[in-house]
Amino acid sequence: MKKLFRILRYAKPYWLYAVLNILFNILSTLFSLVSFTLFIPVLNMLFQKVKVQPIAPSVDLSNAHSIGDLTKMLSFSTIQDNFNYFFGTMIFQHGEKQMLLYISITIVVLFFLRNVFRYLAMFFLATVRNGVVRDIRRQLYYKALILPLGYYNEQRKGDIISRMTTDVQEVEWSIMSSLEMFFRDPISILSFMAVLFAISPRLTIFILILLPVSGLIIGQIGKSLKRTSDKGQRQMGILLSIIEETLSGLRIIKAFTAIDFADKRFEKTNNHFFRLMVRLYRKRDLASPLSEFLGAVVISIVLWYGGQLVFTPGNLLDAATFLTYMVIFSQIINPAKTITQAWYSLQKGAASLDRIQQVLNEPELIEEMPDAISKKSFEKEIEFRNVSFAYVQEEVLKEIRLVIPKGKTIALVGPSGGGKSTMVDLLPRFYDTIKGEILIDGVPIQKMVINDLRGLMGIVSQETILFNDTVFNNIAFGMESASEEAVIAAAKVANAHEFIENMPLGYQTNIGDRGVKLSGGQKQRLSIARAVLKNPPIMILDEATSALDTESERLVQQALENLMKNRTSVVIAHRLSTIQFADEIIVLQTGEVVERGTHTELLERNGVYRKLYDLQSFV
Repeated sequence: MKKLFRILRYAKPYWLYAVLNILFNILSTLFSLVSFTLFIPVLNMLFQKVKVQPIAPSVDLSNAHSIGDLTKMLSFSTIQDNFNYFFGTMIFQHGEKQMLLYISITIVVLFFLRNVFRYLAMFFLATVRNGVVRDIRRQLYYKALILPLGYYNEQRKGDIISRMTTDVQEVEWSIMSSLEMFFRDPISILSFMAVLFAISPRLTIFILILLPVSGLIIGQIGKSLKRTSDKGQRQMGILLSIIEETLSGLRIIKAFTAIDFADKRFEKTNNHFFRLMVRLYRKRDLASPLSEFLGAVVISIVLWYGGQLVFTPGNLLDAATFLTYMVIFSQIINPAKTITQAWYSLQKGAASLDRIQQVLNEPELIEEMPDAISKKSFEKEIEFRNVSFAYVQEEVLKEIRLVIPKGKTIALVGPSGGGKSTMVDLLPRFYDTIKGEILIDGVPIQKMVINDLRGLMGIVSQETILFNDTVFNNIAFGMESASEEAVIAAAKVANAHEFIENMPLGYQTNIGDRGVKLSGGQKQRLSIARAVLKNPPIMILDEATSALDTESERLVQQALENLMKNRTSVVIAHRLSTIQFADEIIVLQTGEVVERGTHTELLERNGVYRKLYDLQSFV
């Protein structure tokens, strides 16, 4: 039930729809009760099974001098006698045939109204049901956007996609569909039980003792279902992860003739998922026959016990009343069965809800201070003050000290794994330092508004990230008010305008998934155009030309030079020929600054930089 209440917290914005749903469910139940409690005794009188009361029983509440007198006057037998007198008089006045016609018409009207109210209850619940799922999906997506990059280093992308798709869908189908039953059926059961208690308290108490036994059996199977469902959802995450990796690495799979290997790996995971889901559906499908069997057992026991009351001397329960009682009790079976099925679904969906909550409750390591400073301009310098960082245990950066004056170009070079990319990832707070601090114009970046900090920077990385959209929207990404003239101007600076114009629809051409329709150099120039349009004062270039051919590199390098004009730039490069113009070159090795200076100065020192330069010159 805790899981259900957790879901219901999401329903607060839709409380009015929920209230209307409950109201119409009550009206639907009321008309159901009237349908069954009204016509059995009337038909008994019509067919002379029950004797018509010749005189109306007196119910004068003013004569009630105690609670006992009031209870006696409003007892079920007194109400029944008045009911028999009223309808008996109508039968006498209109005749049996005419009264039977009236009853038939009334039955049609009552069932029509019952189903109208039932539909209206579902009509208003639809908004609650889909609204709650929409809000969960929105929260989950937003959480995925703001979680630190380090979180995704520890997670399978397929598992995260599974939580955002199949788990949310499971909540929709398993839990939200159950809400309809939990809103509607308990009202029906409570209403019917109230009437049953009025008819025969003794028999109803016996039922209340009997029902929890069947509920306990159902609950045990429900717990087992939740465990199996949790395993199934985890396996689905692994399955989606393999699919995502396969589609991303299809070129390598084919090139290394690994189709059979990939297929066998997928088949193994898929078969495991198949076995889990077979167990899951077998347990879930047990809900309906088990609840139906237990319902039949309960009805049989009630029939036996109620029959004892009828046949026992002392008129504990007459046959007509017992017949009415059993008809009303039979109407509890379907709602109880539906609740049982809903309970199974709730247990199945609870596993998905737990997986969703794990993401929503994940701590936001990169947090903005409540009194964060708004800073939208860069005036003086960037300073790395004794900065250290570690992903797990071993430090990747150690006591980095560096000042980058405004307008200068700083290049970071060194062997792979030296900490170059980590160093630039600290600037926009993709990660936070473990020791020391980074300052912009003397303000620690942890004290700045995160959007303001990242708004000061443009990033062009080696792995070009483009979206399955038009050229225009990729260049104008994140800038809703960008004009066509500004986008074209940015493309020209990036040496991209010419090839864009030659595309089928120009700037409105869709570039495919990850820009698959473009060459490496074209992708990179679009990425540069995006940075130019943003027009940030600080540029971060992470090996932006390392994966390009000579011609593409020339065009991209020219675009980068245009981009860096009048800007502060931090450049990571493996090709030392591309950063000889830098104002200062920082050589990183195993997380430490081992050399620094201009290209000429570093060559003269015959150190690490000279070795790297000679190796590349030899190649």
